[in-house]
Amino acid sequence: MALVLLHGLGMSACVWDDVTPLLAPHHEVVALTTLRHRGGAPATRRPVRVADLVDDAERALDARGLDRPHVAGNSLGGWVAIELARRGRAASVCALSPAGSWTAGTAEQAAGVRKIRGARRFARVGCALPALMRPGPLRRLGLRHVAEHGERLTPAQALEAARDLVGCAVIGDLLGIADELAPLDPLPCPVTLAWAGADAILPPAVNGRIARARLPAAGYVELAGTGHVPMIDEPRTVAAAILSATRRA
Repeated sequence: MALVLLHGLGMSACVWDDVTPLLAPHHEVVALTTLRHRGGAPATRRPVRVADLVDDAERALDARGLDRPHVAGNSLGGWVAIELARRGRAASVCALSPAGSWTAGTAEQAAGVRKIRGARRFARVGCALPALMRPGPLRRLGLRHVAEHGERLTPAQALEAARDLVGCAVIGDLLGIADELAPLDPLPCPVTLAWAGADAILPPAVNGRIARARLPAAGYVELAGTGHVPMIDEPRTVAAAILSATRRA
């Protein structure tokens, strides 16, 4: 069965590059780039909201003849994955630190927004001065809000990630939105919440707790030693979590 991968805000399908080869022996893997992200489809209206991203993902499934594939997503992509399940379009979901697991307007949400903006400032500098991406300690420092070990990205990967973040046209639309992940109980398919254990954007003690309350029947696991984008830190751990989730279907 097909497995669809959805990235987070300001990223692209490239963020899955180190995970996809680990999943490919088990599934037909389809990594999508989201609406109005770098390389994604244009938006027909602004501001873009999460429902627009879910609509775009559904169109991508339809175009590929995929009715109910397995779906895995990180951050914003995790939220979209859950919404696809809500619409009956997923056989299983693995949501890695899904966005929307907040109480809108709180200090915790604002802190996460500030960290994403800080990461984007570093990305702008990195795009202007690519040499900054060469030393591992600088990659680790610049990516500290999204990864425990940013130096594990190659300089070329880090530069592409920076270009994705700078090239995302809808960050202003989606950062700090008042929308929240709505409760979902009972679940329409097996859902696993796989939380980055060292998540600095959506800490498990705050946002993981909220997600578990809103999806009480979902499985829950923490991925030790990983930041908000766990594919950077531990591709094998992420792949194992996704494959475990697909086996629950």
